[in-house]
Order: sequence, then structure tokens, then C-alpha cells
Amino acid sequence: MLDIIVWIIFGALAGWIASMIMRTNDQQGAIANIVVGIVGAVVGGFIMRAIGSSGVTGFNIRSLLVAILGAVVLLAIVKMFRRAS
Repeated sequence: MLDIIVWIIFGALAGWIASMIMRTNDQQGAIANIVVGIVGAVVGGFIMRAIGSSGVTGFNIRSLLVAILGAVVLLAIVKMFRRAS
């Protein structure tokens, strides 16, 4: 149970930082930040594995940076689709 709470906090932090980088913080709330952060960790892990490095390896700074990278990529894709429609 504690692991789930830690990952929710980790996702919220990564999503919040990514939303500030992409300037979407005003458009999304806490739940969206958590979802973006958690999905961003998956996306970032996939990107890192694709270039031959390890992805999210636990609750540490490197994993946070990978999650932020993935969340930024995710938000960029979402912004691209919003502009197109």
C-alpha cells in the first residue's frame, strides 16, 4: 500500500514539473498531474530503453528525470493534437 502512495506522489511531482515546463499547469489539476507523471514515467522508460539505457529504476533522482522527460514528451504530443483539432 505504501508503494502505491509513493508512486502517486512521484507521479504528481513529475507531472507537475513537466506541466510547468510545457506551460500547461493552468489547464490541468492535481489528478491530471498524477496521471501525466505516471504515464510519463512509462513513456520515459520506453524512450530510455530504446536508446540503450535503463528506464525508471526506483524512487531516485534519475528516475524522476526520466519520468519528467516522458511527461514532457507526452504533454508535447497532447498539445500537438489539441492544436490540430
